[in-house]
Amino acid sequence: MNAPDHTPAETLLLREDKEGVATLTLNRPSQFNSLSEELLDALQAELNAIAADATVRVVVIAGAGKAFCAGHDLKQMRANPSKAYQQKLFRQCGKLMMTLTEIPQPVIARIHGIATAAGCQLVAMCDLAVAAEGARFAVSGVNLGLFCSTPSVALGRAMGRKEAMEMLLTGDFIDAAEARRRGLVNRVVAPDQLDAEVKKLTDSICAKSSVAISLGKQMFYRQMEMGLDGAYQLASETMACNMMADDAAEGIDAFMQKRKPEWKGS
Repeated sequence: MNAPDHTPAETLLLREDKEGVATLTLNRPSQFNSLSEELLDALQAELNAIAADATVRVVVIAGAGKAFCAGHDLKQMRANPSKAYQQKLFRQCGKLMMTLTEIPQPVIARIHGIATAAGCQLVAMCDLAVAAEGARFAVSGVNLGLFCSTPSVALGRAMGRKEAMEMLLTGDFIDAAEARRRGLVNRVVAPDQLDAEVKKLTDSICAKSSVAISLGKQMFYRQMEMGLDGAYQLASETMACNMMADDAAEGIDAFMQKRKPEWKGS
């Protein structure tokens, strides 16, 4: 039997939509927003809905309380010791992480407090990340006899191999400034500037063509897994398709006419 999550399902994840930005807030503050299977389900459902919603231009993932996310719910994992359960859980998590890269909207992590294990993986899989100065990051499963294998997929793609392996082998924390140096986050700001810095990014993205952003995001992640020749072939085809879009014609015309473009979304 699965250990129940006593937080009501409808409050596990909060959603706020404003000016084209959907903010999803992990809402298990007393558990440092650990990713129970119920919270993973809630996140998956919201991301699926957002992917089909053209009014949403950007997604922000945040955490309630004192932390961003402390990784998987270890109590729930220990209460379900079968291999079949563990396989199902990690497939569920892997699907969610892939969805972050597959939805057409850019996803920004808003980090404060700690982001550990699968929480650090979540940061690494978001398209962009902004951290408060006091934020700390670790993949500390190795300290518990559990190598963070699934987070290693994300970390190994977000930073240098040896920098990722150092985190994975030692389980040590790095601070926000070091996370930025390693490429795990884009920006680090004072805690009281965190929302304003995230808004700078969302405002900038929302001002761009949704067609160009969607095509570009899809192409970027696909080409990362290709050889150089295949990557250029895909990029060239994407550029050609993008040029056929109404938004590209409008953007180029607006540039030449020295006016602000009026995006058509097609």
